[in-house]
Amino acid sequence: MNARGLDLAQLRTFLAVTEAGSVSGAAERVFLSQSSVSEQLKKLEERIGQPLFVRSKQGVAPTPAGAKLVDHARRIVAMCDAAFDDMLGRSLDGEVRIAITDYFRPHDVAAIIRRFANQHPRLRLHVTVLPSAVIESSADDNVFDIGLSLRMVDTRSTRAGVKATARKPSALRREKLLWVGARETLREHAALAPPWPLVLLPSTCQLQRFVLKLLERARIPFLISHSASGVAGLQLALHAGLGISCLNESAIGEGLVACPASFGLPALPAAEFHLLPERPGESAHVTNARAALAALLG
Repeated sequence: MNARGLDLAQLRTFLAVTEAGSVSGAAERVFLSQSSVSEQLKKLEERIGQPLFVRSKQGVAPTPAGAKLVDHARRIVAMCDAAFDDMLGRSLDGEVRIAITDYFRPHDVAAIIRRFANQHPRLRLHVTVLPSAVIESSADDNVFDIGLSLRMVDTRSTRAGVKATARKPSALRREKLLWVGARETLREHAALAPPWPLVLLPSTCQLQRFVLKLLERARIPFLISHSASGVAGLQLALHAGLGISCLNESAIGEGLVACPASFGLPALPAAEFHLLPERPGESAHVTNARAALAALLG
């Protein structure tokens, strides 16, 4: 008789594939090879006894069985992490201030924070959205307890104008960066031509500064057609057809698509989301909260 139960590592990989929409995207997020991700999915499907994804050239989409498993998998992973913290005696009481970049999974980050709060009802949370450059440059200023920022993989923080730190941040997730615009706008190729109309965030955003330098180095003409105050405003401006911009995969959303290669825009690096490491002398409840939050944010 076969043992019952589900493998936790396989469930974590399954959730990563569901969120990324592709095996390759999930592999980058969980820092595994594509073959390892595929093997874990195969074993999970064999365990379940039915396919969990429909595969196509565009990626993967959950089957009805896969969609049903998503909620179970999220609860199982969350309960396992909570049990692990409890058995280790990690106290999640007290107040924790979290600073987070609005590039991070903007469509579901609120649900993640709500789930975190529900799992730890004695923890008082204060969440602030800040630019990544501000988060990293104020890491030692006691403005927040836990910081989540975005970095380009092939750029160093000091080049991007971020204050250097000897403490190495913890990489949670890796995503592609893409040139994007509204689907309807990009269909009208004649309406878009150099100088490219750009929708950007303020100069405090290190990703937007990087984009401008990239275009300048490539000698590609552009003009700033709209300045938004945050990612939500940037998405609205793109939907309105005001121009194109650069976004990470999880921030693209419905109605926005990648610019065609015919536009001749420069290649972009990957983006990594990092939890800043603990500070010297940090309270135990903050350290424990960071570990528990990392399990949900990955």
